[in-house]
Amino acid sequence: MANADSAATALWWTPVIEELQSFGQSESDVSGKAWYAIFFLGFLGGLLALVTPCVWPIIPMTVSFFLKRSGNRRKGIRDAIIYGLSIVVIYVALGLIITSIFGASALNDLSTNAIFNILFFLMLVVFGASFLGGFEITLPSSWGAAVDGKAEKATGLLSIFLMAFTLTLVSFSCTGPIIGFLLVEVSTGGGSALAPTIGMFGFALALALPFTLFALFPTLLKSAPKSGGWLNTVKVCLGFVELAFALKFLSVADLAYGWHILDRETFLTLWIALFFILGLYLLGLVKFPHDDEDERKTSVPRFFLALVSIAFSIYMIPGLWGAPCKAVSAFAPPLSTQDFNLDPVHIEAKFKDYDAGMAYARQTGKPVFVDFTGHGCVNCRKMELAVWNDPGVRDFLTKDYVLISLYVDEKTPLPEKIEVFENGQTTTLRTVGDKWSYLQRSKFGANAQPFYVLLDNDGKPLTGSYSYDENIGRFTDFLKAGLENWKKNF
Repeated sequence: MANADSAATALWWTPVIEELQSFGQSESDVSGKAWYAIFFLGFLGGLLALVTPCVWPIIPMTVSFFLKRSGNRRKGIRDAIIYGLSIVVIYVALGLIITSIFGASALNDLSTNAIFNILFFLMLVVFGASFLGGFEITLPSSWGAAVDGKAEKATGLLSIFLMAFTLTLVSFSCTGPIIGFLLVEVSTGGGSALAPTIGMFGFALALALPFTLFALFPTLLKSAPKSGGWLNTVKVCLGFVELAFALKFLSVADLAYGWHILDRETFLTLWIALFFILGLYLLGLVKFPHDDEDERKTSVPRFFLALVSIAFSIYMIPGLWGAPCKAVSAFAPPLSTQDFNLDPVHIEAKFKDYDAGMAYARQTGKPVFVDFTGHGCVNCRKMELAVWNDPGVRDFLTKDYVLISLYVDEKTPLPEKIEVFENGQTTTLRTVGDKWSYLQRSKFGANAQPFYVLLDNDGKPLTGSYSYDENIGRFTDFLKAGLENWKKNF
């Protein structure tokens, strides 16, 4: 704790929500943009799901089902549209159910829970090993057959909905990891209760569009690529990608609990190895159990993919000596975990305790930059490497402000549990992260990370808040505005 009297501490914790609002909406308020980003992320996930081996067997099943129902043209169009909408409804309902059960903030907490992250890490490792050909993971065939049988026997709209449910069920062994990763990312990125639903809508839309076309025009199947060696190549590539992402979840648990088993250089070493071996595989120099021995020649597309993969692994090598490697900054642990760093200039908060930082700022007569962040916050890492390391921004943060970083997912237990009254009920704060998360909610009325606010020595805001926005000019203006207001008043 800081050497500050209780009156000053109380003042620092006094809510300033109205004062923040009086400065107007921050230029960096990207809530609307975040929704577009979440939708786009979900849409990309849906496109990725389309090339997984579990989805392709559903195509002839879909065509067969709708050929049997082909009557007049108007009815065929109606049925195809209902089929696509049913796929969207099923996945959006999944997002709504998850949100209603857990809530956005609970999902954010869950995303940094050690048990959850380790389980997700193990799940992705298992799926990755399966995609590489170690073993097959399939849902019981009786499940899909039973639902498909019901769809054949049912009539009207129910049969179409059951066919859409068959697609969801049969493809889940491949789409499950993609959905899980998507839900975790959107829940940690914005804190919005709508985020999982928006993400699932994007995912479902990308998945539903081609199947709607196959239902609308069954003859399109003739022009669709046939499954074969290329599909196994996609499967193996996805296996490598899943292993790479599995390390991210292990890293989140490692950072939140301070285990130090997967520091930045270890993480980068494993990613370098994975993407280099992937490049060798695409060149035909590495083989897996399901690969066709007759396909020894490297096609032109495989060559270019191998070139990208090997180049990516080479790009990450300087990161072992402290290079920022901005392309992977969102996934890799922060530079502060790196043992060997040749860069002598590194921005790291001097204080990770709010009261201690505020007391120091009062002693030195400097304004305060409060950074609400998280070990599992992807956008926080992007801001730190893409914006904070800019020479101009770096000077502001190191010379003009007292930088306080508060990790809302820090799992270190508090010396004593703290009970607070919030939203009409008593809440117990058990960890350091709980305390900083409560501070952000109660004092500033915010719950998303990153969240930046500039304060005077009494805990009053100097300007509006700033959220995720990698525009260096806007961030510099934000820091200048706070400093100018500080000089006017002090």
